[in-house]
Amino acid sequence: MRKSRFTEEQIIAILAESDAGAQTRELCRRHGISANTFYRWRRKYGGMEVSEARRLKQLEDENRRLKRIVADQALNLQVLNAYFGGMGYSLRSTDHYMLWSATVIMEAVHVPHAVAAPAGERSYEPNLRSRA
Repeated sequence: MRKSRFTEEQIIAILAESDAGAQTRELCRRHGISANTFYRWRRKYGGMEVSEARRLKQLEDENRRLKRIVADQALNLQVLNAYFGGMGYSLRSTDHYMLWSATVIMEAVHVPHAVAAPAGERSYEPNLRSRA
């Protein structure tokens, strides 16, 4: 995500100016922001203190990190199902021990993804089902 030019403190100060009675158009011109940006800030940070805005930012970052972890786990589950599915196993997200041991095995044998070959040669796509 793009980093804002304004800190939470600055955003809340701009919103406080508006609450004090400053004209929105003049406020936007002075700070070099669009009216859309101002109203988006007001919807997101309206009525907040600086500490609350910082906490919101921390929670958003943590949520983003956790979503990335869940996506990685889902991808690992798909790879493991492709690998172990040929052996007659079916993995579900509730099979914690099976997932843990399969992940350890996968890291130990380093199950490769598609490997790009040098120019002029065929690319190598590993056949995960042939491994035993």
